[in-house]
Amino acid sequence: MQENEENLIRRAATGDSEAFGVLYDAYHPQIYRFIFLKVSSKEDAEDLAHQVFMNALEHMPGYRHKGFPFSSWLYRIARNAVIDHYRTKKDRVSLEDADPEDFARGESIQADAHRALEIEKVRRAIKKLSPLHQDVIIMRFVEELAIREVAVALKKSEGAIKLLQHRAITELQRIISENEESTK
Repeated sequence: MQENEENLIRRAATGDSEAFGVLYDAYHPQIYRFIFLKVSSKEDAEDLAHQVFMNALEHMPGYRHKGFPFSSWLYRIARNAVIDHYRTKKDRVSLEDADPEDFARGESIQADAHRALEIEKVRRAIKKLSPLHQDVIIMRFVEELAIREVAVALKKSEGAIKLLQHRAITELQRIISENEESTK
């Protein structure tokens, strides 16, 4: 953890709203993106991201640095919010309605039709994975979190995350292959 971030976290834990605002600005885009990939509705993703940060703000006084990145704590809150969202909302929204540009990391996706089709193919395949496999794929390859961070966020060992990642990739490849075969 960077010294500046550690100071911001300490200040936010004592009720400094300005410090929490800086943390919010730093982490909101990636938490929103993670949630959006799970719920596929911009409105739901915005609402859930808001809930995540309200929950984080409420629990900041109890936050203790345990050697893991602050983002792991936020991802755990976000994952639980998504789980709660689906528990209360039984109908699932399609990722097919999502705009591929929502997945960009600060830069827009080029108007390259081939790349857009590939992204769409992967999004549809991710949708068919189990929720746990979706979490691992999104955290590792979209959010580019380290295995250790994913392990903390999902409350699993690093070895379990490596195994889940391997299984998720294998399953994703199988789904994509089957989809390509069925469209020939």
